[in-house]
Amino acid sequence: MMDGTLRPIRYPWDTPPEAGQAIEVAPGILWMRLPLPMKLDHVNVYALEDGPGWTLIDTGFDTALTRELWGDLLTGPLGGRPVTRVIVTHHHPDHVGLAGWFQTGHGAELWMTRTAWLYARMLQLDAQDRPTAESLLFYRRAGMPAEIYAERETQRPFNFADVVAPLPLGYRRVQQDQVLCIGARDWRVQIGNGHAPEQITLWSVADNLILGADQLLPSISPNIGIHATEPEADPLAEWLESCERLATLAQEDHLVLPGHKLPFTGLPIRMRQLIDNHHSALDRLWLFLDTPRTAADCFPPLFKRSIGKAEFGLALVESLAHLQHLYLSGRALREPAPDGDALLWRRAP
Repeated sequence: MMDGTLRPIRYPWDTPPEAGQAIEVAPGILWMRLPLPMKLDHVNVYALEDGPGWTLIDTGFDTALTRELWGDLLTGPLGGRPVTRVIVTHHHPDHVGLAGWFQTGHGAELWMTRTAWLYARMLQLDAQDRPTAESLLFYRRAGMPAEIYAERETQRPFNFADVVAPLPLGYRRVQQDQVLCIGARDWRVQIGNGHAPEQITLWSVADNLILGADQLLPSISPNIGIHATEPEADPLAEWLESCERLATLAQEDHLVLPGHKLPFTGLPIRMRQLIDNHHSALDRLWLFLDTPRTAADCFPPLFKRSIGKAEFGLALVESLAHLQHLYLSGRALREPAPDGDALLWRRAP
């Protein structure tokens, strides 16, 4: 706006589509929603008219219920026309879960970034009956409480294969600045990082539409976490870089079709919120490190609410991501605890 004031976030639709139904959010674009068995209880998926068939954006978990709902969607809103292509925005199971099913069962072509495809296929093949030694060390170094550690040590961990169909060999690589022709629209690829490596967002060249995946969410921030697969990573730096870069492209009239929650406008202010929220969290955490703390000790300044067992894992990896960012930027120090494997973090002088 002329006075520099950013317009507020607005939601053109108050309610999401019901199970097995779709809402046309723009000519040739259907918004659908699939259930997830967790606190964030849904994922948004989209179907784009593409010649004689459809291109899907993301797929949901591989569960009997999700397959049944896709059957309803394919014969209902999608009118029995074939799914010819699936674009998976990133490797997380709620987005890639049924991609292999669409490939083998429906003859669809799979399009992903290289990193996302390699991650998804590796994790789908890497099923574990018990946590690996590396995972258990990761938990101990993070200061996981003894009672939670004892449970996780003996239980079968979550495996990608539990909710992700086998991915056959073969995919089409998507890259930064590539222009994808889907039906009547061209979409420019903008890659995000932090929540997931090489996450796809698609920006329509001719109109105001964005397929934002989990990089551009309206009322929640996606989980930014460090995991045992890459314990020395700095995903928060990658997230902030992505947000700053994408913020330069954001326009007030962009209609963002996100991976979760409701489609929205007001992307410039939302980008500023996504950046500022993490800087504020880093400042609160830095003040909290007046005495040495483990990652598990650092939930209060980051989340400002009670964290239960169901949320503990996501909270722990996000705490680590913020601590690691402070450490790598010189604002925090880390050292082994005097007893045990835990790492202690404290404010740098």
